Amino acid sequence: MIQTILLEKYPIYTIELNKVETNCKNVDDILVHFKIKIEENAAVKFIGIFDHYAHTTSLPDGVIDPKISDAKNIIFCFGKEIKDPGVLAVRPRSIGIAELEHSFVITFLEAPNPVANALMESWAKALKSK
Repeated sequence: MIQTILLEKYPIYTIELNKVETNCKNVDDILVHFKIKIEENAAVKFIGIFDHYAHTTSLPDGVIDPKISDAKNIIFCFGKEIKDPGVLAVRPRSIGIAELEHSFVITFLEAPNPVANALMESWAKALKSK
């Protein structure tokens, strides 16, 4: 995984997997993988799936890079504590999955909790099977 700053202010983690490096055939297979990982952890709550591609294509002025053939987010929360109202601004969490011709790009915004980051990173890296 690589860490970058998106748009000069958002710290994100990214991993790009060639399709031959994973047993997943499409974005939905990857969503199943993440949903299983979320459900295995009692401190994490699954919220839903957002079909970003369908939403954007439904907009009259929606624009999608032609290299992207699918894009969805899995939404969940690591909500063990609320020590400050400000923490609500960075919750819930989301992992984005974009499908390109020969690869999948998985991204997530850095969480304020290093344990959450480590878990999300391990979940994404576990997709690599070859």
